[in-house]
Amino acid sequence: MRLTLAQALAGANAVVVYATGAIIGNMLSPDKTLATLPISIFVVGMAACILPAGAIARRYGRRTAFLAGTACGVLVGLLATLAVLIGSFWLFCFGTFFGGAYAAVVLSFRFAAADGVSPAARPRALSFVMGGGVAAGIVGPQLVTYTMDMWPPHLFAATFIAQAIVAALSAVVLYGVKLPMPTAAERAGGRPIRVIAQQPLFATAVICGAVSYMLMNFLMTVAPLAMQLYGHTQVDSNLGLQWHVIAMYAPSFFTGRLITRFGAGRMVMAGLLLSGLSAAVGLMGIDIAHFWLTLILLGLGWNFGFIGASALVLECHRPEEKTKVQSLNDFIIFGTMAIGSFASGGILAAYDWDMVLWVSFVPLVLAVVALGLQWKSANFIAT
Repeated sequence: MRLTLAQALAGANAVVVYATGAIIGNMLSPDKTLATLPISIFVVGMAACILPAGAIARRYGRRTAFLAGTACGVLVGLLATLAVLIGSFWLFCFGTFFGGAYAAVVLSFRFAAADGVSPAARPRALSFVMGGGVAAGIVGPQLVTYTMDMWPPHLFAATFIAQAIVAALSAVVLYGVKLPMPTAAERAGGRPIRVIAQQPLFATAVICGAVSYMLMNFLMTVAPLAMQLYGHTQVDSNLGLQWHVIAMYAPSFFTGRLITRFGAGRMVMAGLLLSGLSAAVGLMGIDIAHFWLTLILLGLGWNFGFIGASALVLECHRPEEKTKVQSLNDFIIFGTMAIGSFASGGILAAYDWDMVLWVSFVPLVLAVVALGLQWKSANFIAT
């Protein structure tokens, strides 16, 4: 329950960055093609910090890593507020890096939830904690809506002060989490990582998880700015992002049961197809309804694809290898996300929203092919 509540609070922090990052970047950047750079730096922070966070968890326990992450969450709010007040684009980018570090730690909550349950219950424990993001989908956008004009003429300054407070509340919640300290075997790490990475199932899980997350980030990064460019209001953008985040996390309350019943592989395939459908809807028009439906379908696709792929990762390691393997999985995912995040802003600036949507089909096809190549494996179907 504490992990679920912390997931909700931390998710609200990430929503604030995604809802405002490209817009603040557009206001402060010396070059409009750099508008989405703050969000890209956010993703770089995720990629850069996931392995150190895993090392901290392996040596000192998961709770220590969690508290270090929330400290980064407070820091991003304070730095971003200062950046808005003095009009510094580069300071804002520096601040969002720590937001990425916080988000990297938060995503390990799902694996921590699976530590103390039987193997059969792991998908449900994992998805239950992810369900905390439903509250994030409500709190985050509303936090932006109700605070963005509280400190005129500094748009969003009060929003990031509120974000820092929310991160501090998350630290209080996580301080009471009781998790076992790493054993000697876990500190040793088990098999060499290259042996684990050579498993076909692990490769498939990583590819599908990376594409599911990258596609979600690729489109969500530029969607608020695209809506603004096509004449939609900030409130419309906030509402679209709110329903997107709800769609990302609300299915989590039953995704675990669906994985148990149909298998993680089938759920991943469903997620990839939903992500493709979201891009197709976006290509049908630029009305606010098209943007909202695109974001909702994208959220659903991410939920099935990412949680399904995470469940597959749990089948690829021994207990003593968990933090090492899980950190590697997330590092690859976030590294892929960083590439997509950097690319999406440039594509939107150089072309348009439609081109962003068309490009998203390329990694989607690669993931579907990778999944299909594993489909004949009896072990894969069973999981």
